[in-house]
Amino acid sequence: MTISIAQAEEARRNIASVAIRTPLVRCNSDAPGDLYLKLENLQPIGSFKIRGAANVMALTPRQQLEQGVLTASAGNMAQGVAFCARRLGIRATIVAPETAPAAKILAVERMGGRIIKVPFAEWWRTFETRSYPGVDATFIHAFDDPHVMAGNATIALELLEDLQDLDAVVIPWGGGGLSCGMAAVLRSLAPRVRIYAAEIETAAPLAPSLAAGEPLIVEYKPSFVDGIGSKTVFPNMFAQARELLTGSLVVTLDEAAQAMKLVAERNRVIIEGAAACAVAAARSGRAGSGRIVAIVSGGNIDLDKFAQLVAQA
Repeated sequence: MTISIAQAEEARRNIASVAIRTPLVRCNSDAPGDLYLKLENLQPIGSFKIRGAANVMALTPRQQLEQGVLTASAGNMAQGVAFCARRLGIRATIVAPETAPAAKILAVERMGGRIIKVPFAEWWRTFETRSYPGVDATFIHAFDDPHVMAGNATIALELLEDLQDLDAVVIPWGGGGLSCGMAAVLRSLAPRVRIYAAEIETAAPLAPSLAAGEPLIVEYKPSFVDGIGSKTVFPNMFAQARELLTGSLVVTLDEAAQAMKLVAERNRVIIEGAAACAVAAARSGRAGSGRIVAIVSGGNIDLDKFAQLVAQA
């Protein structure tokens, strides 16, 4: 089930006191067109995830929230849930993979969230079971939840208001909640716009799955691009992606690092690996020409790692 305009508008009202309307800026790059950046890294938690977290918690009965909330996340949804939980005065528990970056884990702990680190396979099962042994709390899915997707879809509403004649949008693909949430609104209000997912070569299940016509399992290799990437695509998200997206563009680790350097040099903005994949794909020429928007999904990266990557790019 795709997100409706009404759901996105309701979400915009629900999150107005929590998330900000992020700026859309021009990036002077060598892309075959006009490249724009939607700077979700400027959200209070440094990521778009605050939108979905705020919306789902606004729509969950208070009595249900009192038992606490639980999510599975490599860092950004964890921060979104922890941030909103602290505002509501409730407990937040996060199941995180052992490879989660220190900067994101520390941010969650500063907000009062409880972290449970587990191996990747166990972490991934949490998305499937929507629970974790010994934790009695309301589970908030990071992407496969209509309320989370509606919160993400508010980005598309802002985008169309700020740049009505856009030609293409490139969106980082993690689980699909951002891409499919935004695409549902874009397809309804601007059907001619090309909508691409952006994946990293070390964990890119969507592109081959779209080519095969069914979800496939691929090899997953951890990298500095920790905000996106998995071994497969959830069936529900695959069905929406096949219907809504123009395609998926896979970029290399080197291209992602170069995009991080480009945005730092040209716009003086720090972006994380997931966001860099959208920028890299947009400037590659594979998204076509015209006015292209890259969704800068977040900026939560260890500064030492960022400096190292930019220096080597």
